[in-house]
Amino acid sequence: MNKPMMTDLELQHNLRQCIQKVATGPEYSKDLSYEEAYQAMRYMLTGQADPVQIAVYFIALRMKRETEAENRGTLQAIIDTATIQTAKVAQVVDLSDPYDGYVRGIPASSFVPAVLAALGEYAVIHGLQQVGPKYGATHHKILQAAGLQVNLSPAAACQQLEQIGWTYLDQSQFAPALHALIPIRQRMIKRQILTTVETLIGPIRGAEQTHCMGGYVHTAYPPIYAYLARQAGFNSALFVRGVEGGIIPSLQQAGKAFYYPAAGELTQWDLSPTPLGIEASTRAIPLPDDLPPAQDELSTTVNSDALAERSAQLGLAALGGEKGLMYDSIVYASAILLTHLGRYPQLTDAAHAVRTVLDNGRALAVFKAAA
Repeated sequence: MNKPMMTDLELQHNLRQCIQKVATGPEYSKDLSYEEAYQAMRYMLTGQADPVQIAVYFIALRMKRETEAENRGTLQAIIDTATIQTAKVAQVVDLSDPYDGYVRGIPASSFVPAVLAALGEYAVIHGLQQVGPKYGATHHKILQAAGLQVNLSPAAACQQLEQIGWTYLDQSQFAPALHALIPIRQRMIKRQILTTVETLIGPIRGAEQTHCMGGYVHTAYPPIYAYLARQAGFNSALFVRGVEGGIIPSLQQAGKAFYYPAAGELTQWDLSPTPLGIEASTRAIPLPDDLPPAQDELSTTVNSDALAERSAQLGLAALGGEKGLMYDSIVYASAILLTHLGRYPQLTDAAHAVRTVLDNGRALAVFKAAA
């Protein structure tokens, strides 16, 4: 439920007070309450806040280390100002990869929603074109390279989900006020609280239940993402220790995930690609040698547009049944989620179902239906 808004003057004064509390050095900085963080974020989303104050606030929070109350208040403010759709389907799966994309390997997760849809699950992914700190290949860029629409309105994306089983929704469409902060984030360079919370907005919900699948790298994050997922109202959540913080674990070695069912505790799940017949000498699909370097000062290592093009090529081939690390990546991530949801008794059973829709062309047909 949306909280009552302060007046513009009250919001401005609240942000100043918040900065005074969090930006006083390592010994004297104080944590904000949920309400203070909520109202500060609401003000920054009005477009009226001083950009310098916004940057100081975010950097000070990062230096101090964000608390649960600050994270939850920030997320809720964004949710309350975003356009959230409820689809006319019972359950929706929300796939939340990092919005800043990938630069260390060829991404594969953009193709998972079509596979899930081919197996009867309604799935949505979301993101944006480009943001730091990585400025990598994003879902937006990959799906656009594959010939799909990436700027659907929230209503149109919801309708597409209902009709074909999956969709992509861009932050510029469902949270334009948040998206408007990208130039400030670009100038700040470093990761801040928005990087943590923006993946858990949940722009399209199921009529009865909505389930979240996300990724993480650092061991401190599963409980953080879990309480944020509960704040956002997800009925269950699954967080995989994935390559570059995405939803696909290492193809080379054992991994782990954390999950909670409805009203359940956060629990560890040990994973291994070996029982699925996945064998690889690298953690992810390696970058090709002929990939051009970054062409601007923002990108960190590779040309993200060229990387997105390569991902689109390999992803379309894998959806059509071509074997390789892209195929294995899609199988692994999809099987993990389907098992978490209880659709199959074992990970191996789920992997078999995924391979079936890849090999018979069903997944590719569902993907192309979004064109």
